[in-house]
Amino acid sequence: MKKILVILILIICVLASHTVLAQCSICTRTAAQLGDQPAQGLNAGILYLAFTPFAVVGFIGYRWWKNNGSQEV
Repeated sequence: MKKILVILILIICVLASHTVLAQCSICTRTAAQLGDQPAQGLNAGILYLAFTPFAVVGFIGYRWWKNNGSQEV
């Protein structure tokens, strides 16, 4: 049951992140001056750069959970 809940939360986060605007106020001003297409590219780049640290920490956390958490069952 716990694994299903974790998977469900991950799926919801992935689906919700599609519409996320990941720009600070300075990047928003710059994107407004660039136009629509470059602004979408800038936003996608920001999301791509933000995903990398989360993926690394998630992988390390998963490995830790898998090695230490499986002994409690």
